[in-house]
Amino acid sequence: MEMGIEPQEANADEAVQPNNAEVVGDKDVAIAMVGEERHVVDPVVVRRAVRKIDWFLIPAMTVGYGLVYYDKAILGSAALFGMTADLKLSVPDPRHPTTVDTSRLSWATSIFYFGMLGGLYPMSYALQRFEMGRVLGGVVVLWSLICMLTAAVTSHQGLYAQRFFLGFVESVIPTGFMCIISGYYTQQEQSLRQSWWFSSTGIWTIIGGALNYGFAQITGGGLRRWQYIYLLTGCLTFIFGLFCFAMPSSPVSAWFLTKDEKFAAVERLRYGQSGVRCTKFKWSQLGEAVLDVKIWLIASMMASAYTVNGAVSGFGPLIVSTFGWSTLESIVFQFPLGGLCLITILLTGWLGSRYPNVRIFMLIICCLPVIAGCAIIWRSEWSYHAAAPVVGYTLTGTFGGVVSLIITLGMSNVAGHTKKSFTSATIFVAYCVGNIIGPQLIKSQTKSSHYPELWLGLIICYCITILASITLFIVLRYENRKKESMMVEDETERAKLAFQDLTDKENPYFRYVM
Repeated sequence: MEMGIEPQEANADEAVQPNNAEVVGDKDVAIAMVGEERHVVDPVVVRRAVRKIDWFLIPAMTVGYGLVYYDKAILGSAALFGMTADLKLSVPDPRHPTTVDTSRLSWATSIFYFGMLGGLYPMSYALQRFEMGRVLGGVVVLWSLICMLTAAVTSHQGLYAQRFFLGFVESVIPTGFMCIISGYYTQQEQSLRQSWWFSSTGIWTIIGGALNYGFAQITGGGLRRWQYIYLLTGCLTFIFGLFCFAMPSSPVSAWFLTKDEKFAAVERLRYGQSGVRCTKFKWSQLGEAVLDVKIWLIASMMASAYTVNGAVSGFGPLIVSTFGWSTLESIVFQFPLGGLCLITILLTGWLGSRYPNVRIFMLIICCLPVIAGCAIIWRSEWSYHAAAPVVGYTLTGTFGGVVSLIITLGMSNVAGHTKKSFTSATIFVAYCVGNIIGPQLIKSQTKSSHYPELWLGLIICYCITILASITLFIVLRYENRKKESMMVEDETERAKLAFQDLTDKENPYFRYVM
């Protein structure tokens, strides 16, 4: 794989050394290794380096985000296992004595995301400024302890406090993972790799359903079944936290690569102009990010698309149980939902890496089954063991492809590490907003009319996602055409600018993907 015109033979021993920290301080850490000129790297070494990076990062990230998803989603299953009664999360409605008020359960779901909202920007800053492994490891170990403490909660007020702090510490995972992928992989590769770790939402829907089915068989012991679920999740998270201490901050410091592999892993990123990592916080990049319409379009898409998760992950088993299915059967119906979610995420990720500029098109296509599924659930008959609403419920699983593509579009279309950090945090702020809104659309008093506010609200949100996607496509195409009309190609300048920690707007050679 030839990396440049007028190639210059290079290897790790000839790499530029960081003799002066001030020279590198406001630039990308990659410049200390590969300098400002292009080098030819052995394609065999490149492939070996990418393969090692894949095997080290992707399985760990899949487990890590899977634990984040499972940790949130088990609230719905725990409610079926007695948590609702034990913590008084559902009580008789004083205005309608014959109905049950589940607003406390809705707030227990939503408060987690208020905690995540509080943690996203501080965690993003910490991940940029300090060594990534230490930040991730320390925070994840703390997360595991907070998770296990759920078993000690005895009231809904205590659960509110626990859920807030749980959301605060878990915010380190999505922002960290998004920045890791953008710093290790090319723009073309990011679609598939982002989909790999995000596919754990589907994988862990299936794994979590199987675990919860197992916990449903527990009839003895000194604890309630929902307490065992949280203790197991906390233990698994603790093991993952210990692994996180070994996470390198960038390919420059990847201890599992040889010198030549590190050099190749960094040099191959030069052409894409998106950079690797810069630890200096730049206020100019923050200002640009705040005023960048692309970031806010992405945020609006994420907030709208993730309302379905806020409702389905927190209340899915409860909603299915209203179709006349038992507790165990309601859990089993999470399997096809998770399977469709997994397939959609992986398929769109693969297609996005294989074919250029198809991501927004696929995103819009994936929105349509969600809209159809919500309409089927809403308008079908909720008779005993009704099949139609379960089919509609399963169709909403394509939301996983929608959200995965939004993440990829967001992180592939920004450069400059401060701007990347802000973007990743903002995307998941929007994710939190969607998850907060979703549960509030469920009104237990409207169960007899099939929760009309929920399904109509979700349909409207996905129409907003489609309109914002179309607008984003127009903006990105306009920006690319403007750059191409104003630029005179200079390969020497292109090579020099690659690791200067410039933003996508500052760098004339950066191109947006659609």
